[in-house]
Amino acid sequence: MTAPTGIWDCDIHPYLRSPADLEPWLSQQWIEHQRDYGSLRQTPLVTGSSYHKSQPNAGRRDAYPPEGGAQGSSVSFLRRQLLDAHGIGWGILNPLIASQGVRNLDHSIALCRAINHWQAEVWVDGEPRLRASIVVPYEDPEASAAEIRHWAGDRRFAQVLLLSRTSFLPGNRRYWPIYEAAAEVGIPVGIHAFGNSGWPVSSSGWPSFYMEEMIGHSQSSQAGLTSLVIEGVFERWPDLKLVLVESGFTWAPSLMWRLDKHWKTLKSEVPHLRLAPSEYIRRNVWWTSQPMDEPENRRYLADIFTWLGWDRIMFSSDYPHWDFDDPARVILFPATDEQKHAFFVGNAQGVYGSR
Repeated sequence: MTAPTGIWDCDIHPYLRSPADLEPWLSQQWIEHQRDYGSLRQTPLVTGSSYHKSQPNAGRRDAYPPEGGAQGSSVSFLRRQLLDAHGIGWGILNPLIASQGVRNLDHSIALCRAINHWQAEVWVDGEPRLRASIVVPYEDPEASAAEIRHWAGDRRFAQVLLLSRTSFLPGNRRYWPIYEAAAEVGIPVGIHAFGNSGWPVSSSGWPSFYMEEMIGHSQSSQAGLTSLVIEGVFERWPDLKLVLVESGFTWAPSLMWRLDKHWKTLKSEVPHLRLAPSEYIRRNVWWTSQPMDEPENRRYLADIFTWLGWDRIMFSSDYPHWDFDDPARVILFPATDEQKHAFFVGNAQGVYGSR
């Protein structure tokens, strides 16, 4: 398949060359704190995530910039290897840098502010096809709302960024100030898979294998979406746009069917829901494409697109990660030109507008 030009890529990961990259926007207190203690996250491993180490930084082996540094740490190399090479006309940055879920909330607030400056002034100012995400210290919802309002109106930012593994389910009222601020300023909320909640990825304990951990992230996303619907977030803020990033999406149709089935029986418990759960999801929620399940019969994927809606799924490359999706090798099943345009361009234009 030949992908169109001017593609909107909804998940690009920029990385630091070193923690010192953030120092221009940190006070001396936090520079010294970062050097002495690092970023202690909500995880049983004080040194950080147990992410699989076979691929350094989870990155492509060919994505190291020629000038040195980690994969995804060079604006100029990303421009050549991703934007120019694949016809990307517009892309959203989603930094997965230790700042959200940091135990010391004041440190988290400072890191998020610095990362937002770094994105805007290094990446977006350096490449006009890119847009940043407002990284917020979501375990302090009031500080997160303040960060959203601080950047409101800055066209360099396309969305608010949360991670799926929050300390409480994301529909919990403690996080409502975040959604209120996002709805107030008219900016979508993206929830990216992963994060450090301090809790196991399963509902009953820590898994034995990395493979279980990896598969569990889609389950976390399903639990999070269910929470957002049932707690009434989309009823309270009907214009809020939610994007589930790197969470998968083939699970979504069956979840919507199951939610509607149980709502018909238990709706007296949730009188604040005036619509069926699937109606909120169809109105308020979009998904990015990577990672995409790949059955041997690719026509099954076409069925999922149809059941979920061709207007709900947006292309994402996940650059520079090892499971990067080449836009020319994503829609390998029958699709109309109109459907392809919606997937690669139109849906993201509708969600993010002219940001």
